[in-house]
Parts: sequence; structure tokens; C-alpha cells
Amino acid sequence: MHPLASQLNETIQRENPHFYDMISDLGKLMYFPKEGILSQSAEAKAKANKFNATIGIAMENGQPMHLKVIQDNLSAYAPKDLYEYAPPAGKPELRAAWRKKMLEEHPSLEDKSFSNPIVTNALTHGLSIVSDLFAEPGDAVIIPDKNWENYELTFSVRRGAEMVYYPLYNENMKFNADGLREAILAQKEKGKAIVVLNFPNNPTGYTPGAEEAQRIIEALTAGAEAGINIVAVTDDAYFSLFFEDSLKESLFGALCNLHPRILPVKVDGATKEEYVWGFRVGFITYGGSSDALLSALEQKTLGIIRSTISSGPHPSQTFILEALKSPTFHQEKQEKFEIMKRRANRVKDLLDSGKFDEVWGYYPFNSGYFMCLKLKHVDAEALRLHLLEKYGVGTIALGKTDLRIAFSCIEEENIEELFSLIYQGALDLQA
Repeated sequence: MHPLASQLNETIQRENPHFYDMISDLGKLMYFPKEGILSQSAEAKAKANKFNATIGIAMENGQPMHLKVIQDNLSAYAPKDLYEYAPPAGKPELRAAWRKKMLEEHPSLEDKSFSNPIVTNALTHGLSIVSDLFAEPGDAVIIPDKNWENYELTFSVRRGAEMVYYPLYNENMKFNADGLREAILAQKEKGKAIVVLNFPNNPTGYTPGAEEAQRIIEALTAGAEAGINIVAVTDDAYFSLFFEDSLKESLFGALCNLHPRILPVKVDGATKEEYVWGFRVGFITYGGSSDALLSALEQKTLGIIRSTISSGPHPSQTFILEALKSPTFHQEKQEKFEIMKRRANRVKDLLDSGKFDEVWGYYPFNSGYFMCLKLKHVDAEALRLHLLEKYGVGTIALGKTDLRIAFSCIEEENIEELFSLIYQGALDLQA
């Protein structure tokens, strides 16, 4: 084992031995090189005032070499903010701006100890880092039965973890905190669990309310009190798109400093929040009790980034940073939020009208991009194919009964036609 990895392990074990026990064998081997090309290049950048012959980029006339055909389309930005490598942890100004944004949006983070956000190549990369750092073969990854399919690839296929499912909704169609608690406590013999909390939920568009959130916290605490080390991951991909009376914060704030056996990890990003899906800019943030502990977790994270993608794309980080600094940012974002809210409300009004009740029900939704129909008489996959082939309508089939609808990409004036076609398609199959 590299001495730097050993040093980081000793720090984590000293600061919180439970956190150390959660780290995978790969995670224990990880470190960020202190002495190497990157560190020597950084030192040269600060001190080499005559010639800097360290970094693997080309320079011309005192700035990064570039093609005019590209720069002409990006002329609002300086070449240094586009073409150089971004640091493995991300552009420092962007990290600071995202932390500031987190504090503004999460009053629960006040007086809590958490790391500076580290830039990832969007949220999937952030979850992959969590998997590499903490998941071992056989570890339990606890998610609801209605979930994003990529979790299985990320945690089970790549790292050999065991997926453990519980029903998302209880008999009252609220978040099933009892099911979560049972799934956690079932891991007592293993002594470890990775719990992924995804709100607004993909695929259902559901976010719990304050009372439900308290019961989630109690479920996690019960597991910790039972001696189970819990990596509590908040997948906040659709954060801020809360249209009704639900939580308006990530659970990350409530999880920070909650219990020595609970390691909070926040995975979020500009991808959906700022409507920049192709920019691939996300963040990973850790909660912990000390600066030394958080620094060690950050160094291990940088080791994974360095050994996989090296660093994220610089141009998109610059674009996001400039947007966050803009005086019109909040106004423009609110305008888009209102459009999304109107679409969600239009869907709900239609579904509550009763005109489709003979064919489907629907799962509660109050946030995000999606909602799910629960079909009463036809197979979801059969309906999906029929809608595609006969009506040119695309939907997502999930299991035998559930059909996911992304109202996020449908103009408000087209929503009624969309659901009418889905309804007609279901009647076709029933006939």
C-alpha cells in the first residue's frame, strides 16, 4: 500500500473508525499523488515566472493554443477558462460558488461540518465514486422498488454489491419509512449498509413531507444505534423542483453530524437543476465531524478521479460558474421552475378529472420531471410498444403495471393530447 494511502487511512480511522470500516478495499488503497506531474505542475505555475515547461498543453502568445473556428463561437470567454485542464477537484471558484448555493438553499446546513463540493462528471460519476469508495462484493445497497435502473449497474454489476429493495409507498401512499427501517435493520449481521435516498424520486416524482422525512431520519438512526455503519447517499439530481407541500431541502443537512455511524454523502449537480444536461457538471460532498476527516475523504475521492477521468471538462465548469454569478440567474431559474410546475399541475388536474380512471391509477407525485401511471388492465410493455408503433408516442415501461411519463419534455398545451393518446392506446389493447 502506498504510504499516502496508509496516512489517509490512519487519519480516517483516528477521526471516525466507523467511517473507516465503511470504506472498500479499493477505497483504502486510494490516494491523491502529492509528488507527481500534477503537484510539480502546480508548483511551477505558481513560481516559474520565466518558462513553465511542465504541463501537457500547448501555449501560444501567452495563452492556451486554440483553433479560431472554436474560439469564435466562445468569444465571451477567455482561453484560460476553456482550454487548460481543470483541477481534478474542479474549478476552485465553482466549488466555492456551489457551496455558497448549498448554504443558501439548505438552512439545515448552518453550523454543520461538511466538505467543499468536489466537481464530478455529472451525477452518475458521483454515484460511481461512492460505489468505488464504499461498496464491496456482498454489501447491501438499499433502494426503493421504484428506482433509477442505473443504480444496479453502478453498485451491483461494477462492484458486486447486493441490491436490497423495499416498497417506496406504504398502504397510505406515503413514503414507506417502516420498509426502509426493516431493510436497514436486516443488515445487522453484515454491520454495514449503503442507503440511497433519491428525492424527487425517479421514476415517480415523489418527495416526502416533513413528517415522513423525520421518520426516514429515525430509520437511519435506528440502524446506526443497532451497530450498523451506514453510508447515507442523497441523490439530489432533481433538487429544487418541488411543486407542492413537500421537503424543500435535501436530507443531507439533517444527516450531517447525526450519528458517528452515519456517513452522509450528497451527490448533486447542475445537470437538471440548471437545465444543462449535456454539460456533465455534478458535485460530491461529504459530511463529517472534523476537517482532517473531510480532507482525507476528499483526497481519496481525488485519487479515484485522477485514476479514471483525470479531471472534468473545463468549459462547462466555466459556463456554470458564470451563470451562478449572473444577476439574472435566480430570475431565469424561477421562470423555468414555473413552467415545470404548470406542467405538473396540468397532469395532476387531468388525472384527477376521473376521465381515465377505468384504465389507470397513478402514484403520488409532487416534484421532479416524472410521474408514473399504474395500469389496471394492460401490460405496460405491450402498451409502450403499441403507443410507439400506432401513435408515435414514447413512454417508459417499468415492470408489468407501471408506465413512466416525463412531463418535463411536453409543452403544457400538449399534455391533454398526450394522455388522451395513452388512454386510447390502453383501450385498444383492452379491446
